[in-house]
Amino acid sequence: MKRPLFGRVWLNATAVVVFVVCVFPVYWMFATALKPTGDIISESPVWFPTNTTFEHFRTATDADHFWTYVRNSLTVTCLAVLFSLVIALAGSFALARMRFKGRRGFVIGFMLAQMAPWEVMVIAIYMIVRDGSMLNSLVPLTAFYMMMILPFTILTLRGFVAAVPKELEESAMVDGCTRAQAFRRVILPLLAPGLMSTSMFGFITAWNEFPLVLVLNKDAGAQTLPLWLSSFQTQFGNDWGATMAASSLFAVPILILFVFLQRRAVSGLTAGAVKG
Repeated sequence: MKRPLFGRVWLNATAVVVFVVCVFPVYWMFATALKPTGDIISESPVWFPTNTTFEHFRTATDADHFWTYVRNSLTVTCLAVLFSLVIALAGSFALARMRFKGRRGFVIGFMLAQMAPWEVMVIAIYMIVRDGSMLNSLVPLTAFYMMMILPFTILTLRGFVAAVPKELEESAMVDGCTRAQAFRRVILPLLAPGLMSTSMFGFITAWNEFPLVLVLNKDAGAQTLPLWLSSFQTQFGNDWGATMAASSLFAVPILILFVFLQRRAVSGLTAGAVKG
């Protein structure tokens, strides 16, 4: 039965409004970064930049330590996501396939860790890192970022592992595979969508993290892009074009990752089903 015309129009209108509300701030950020300074500070807003300029992006990229911040952010974020995926693969498989005493307690513990606000533990983390003489180092950031995203990664991958029929794994073991080989050749390809979604969440979480690096890393050479972005207003005064350009550069890796992983998640699901 077709929905009434009013119902379809109402749903489509709601979707359009939500889309505009969510997308417009992003558009305005990129548009402001491309506008000349005169259009930015004019009393009447310029909705569509006509005289585009990349001067604000040059101002942002020429800032002190910019490429150092980029390297630090990519290093700690990628390593944290990689380590969390490796650990979560083993942990999620154990929670989904094996039966052992205290398994339910482990799951509840991961849920509690996921719900706990990390900001309240910043002081304790600072004291641990200080006592270990590791302030202004990327190693503590990588470790704590990994622990920050690990509970969600394990809980999410546990659902994907549980959804894979045990018969596929058992058939591979009957054919001569060990348990590790059956996991690598049968289960792992089917986990591609879960790996993509969890890695995207982990990357966004670690990439945007601000309080830890603010407290642990005071040296400019050991800081990351979120802290650099927060100091832009002080560095450039009221240069809103440079501030918006810096925000755009900070958001570009997330947008690229989202577009790439959104496509790969579907293709990974199909490839995993064929291999299985």
